[in-house]
This record gives sequence, C-alpha cells and structure tokens, in this order.
Amino acid sequence: MKKLLLSVLTVFVALSCAFTAQAGAKKKADKQTQAFRYDIEYVKTAGTGIVAVKVASYSKKAGIALNQCAKNAVHGVIFKGYAGNGTSMAALCKDPGAETAHSDYFKAFFAEGGEYNKYVSSVDTANSEFLKAYKEYKVSQVVYVNKAALRKALESAGIIKGLAAGF
Repeated sequence: MKKLLLSVLTVFVALSCAFTAQAGAKKKADKQTQAFRYDIEYVKTAGTGIVAVKVASYSKKAGIALNQCAKNAVHGVIFKGYAGNGTSMAALCKDPGAETAHSDYFKAFFAEGGEYNKYVSSVDTANSEFLKAYKEYKVSQVVYVNKAALRKALESAGIIKGLAAGF
C-alpha cells in the first residue's frame, strides 16, 4: 500500500512539474510575441481588398516564430504599413498612440486564436524560410491579409476613421 501511494505521489509530482514547465514556456513565448518583432514587405495584391505580404518573425524557437507570422502580418497592416516591389502602403491606423489607447481591444484581438485570424485569408507555409542567426530564428512566410474587411472592422470598433470621414 505504501509503495502504491508513493508511486501515485511520484507520478503526480512529475506531471505537475511538466505542466508548470509548459506553462512557463508558453508565457515566455507570449511575451516575445507581444514585442511584435518582425519585418513586413509587400508581395502583391491578390484580389479585391486582399494583399499578400511577406513577414519575417523572430524568436528563439522556430515553431513560435512560424506561428506568429499571421499575427505579425495583421499587426503590420494595421500599425506599420509596408513597402516593396515599388509599392508602399501606409498603416491603416495613423494614430501612433492607438495601440495603447485601445489596449483592451487589441489584447483580445491579438490573443491566441483571436479575431485577427478572421483577416488572414491564407498562409503560404510551403515556401517558409528558416534562418538561424546567433541564438534566434528568423522565419519568413507569405501571408494573405483581407485588408478591406480589416479596415471595416477597425472602423466599426471606432479605432480608425472611415474613408469618407474627412469630407
């Protein structure tokens, strides 16, 4: 009976340590993601209101960087803008303080599995590029973002002004 109790206790301690380590790794990955370290470059227009951008995400783990490409693409279209192939587009949100002013909205918007996923049409995972430099990975992917639908959602949330608001 003592051996059984000791075995059950050992298994319980081992599982709790594993879950704690996994939660710690997830928390660290979320912190890296919140820093929004990425590069964004225009590739092409891929239909009405849809734009293809190449996003390079950085992280200590290649899988994390790969998973963050779509989130970073939407973030770039909203706050950073993009250029490439002789084209440049300004960010949808021209107010530099909008991200902090509407922090509750954007925290939920960019949460894991959040609303940002609605505006990613597709991700070209077949042509992903992985580059390891020093202690981190740079992962690049082409991501298709529905810019028109994203603009409408931000307008209805009151984050950006509509195109006709200046007239």
